[in-house]
Amino acid sequence: MLAAFLRAVAQLGDPAFRRPLLLGLLGAGAALAGLWVGMGVLLTRTRLFDSPWLDLPIDALGGLATLVLTILLYPAVVAALMSLFLDRAIDAVEARHYPGIPPSRPVGLVEQLGGALRLVAAALVLNLLALPIYLIPGVNLMVFYTLNGYLLGREYFEMVAQRRLDPSALRHLRRLRRAGIFLSGVIVAFISTIPLVNLVAPLVAVAAMTHQVMSWTRGPGADRSA
Repeated sequence: MLAAFLRAVAQLGDPAFRRPLLLGLLGAGAALAGLWVGMGVLLTRTRLFDSPWLDLPIDALGGLATLVLTILLYPAVVAALMSLFLDRAIDAVEARHYPGIPPSRPVGLVEQLGGALRLVAAALVLNLLALPIYLIPGVNLMVFYTLNGYLLGREYFEMVAQRRLDPSALRHLRRLRRAGIFLSGVIVAFISTIPLVNLVAPLVAVAAMTHQVMSWTRGPGADRSA
């Protein structure tokens, strides 16, 4: 797994990565600004829950809650946004490290948008429900990385695997490799919280997941690159 991430980082200088990298930088900035404004409007103009247990921390913390929710949702929102633009990066990894493999299945825009919206909705609901727990020092980090590790691992896995596997095979592989997918998501969640590094996190994540999916579906020794 770590080898997959190291190989992904080593390929960041690939010319084929330039456009996805630029889109990643622009997308990350847009997502951060959009989240900040959107969360501020949401928290000041609406009541999210009928339960005082959930509304009280949000109302009391005000601007701090906006900042916290922006940070919490940032990895998932960027992943969802970048899922629409990372096909070229996956193609570059496959071309460099796995020459000769059959062409991938084209993934339509509607299918990509559906996956992106599901990810954002799940991240919003789960992080809002976990917000009171995030107020507990120590526990908050464990919950954040567990929750977002699951969401991001699944998103990047499906982003790559759906190009090569039918839905039934994809679900089977996801069950079989659930631990590796989750741990990869935790790594992505962690690097997504490191300033500057988080700007390239989606590109590194999808490249690393491409290596892992290829390893899981083609077996040891599948890489024939020089």
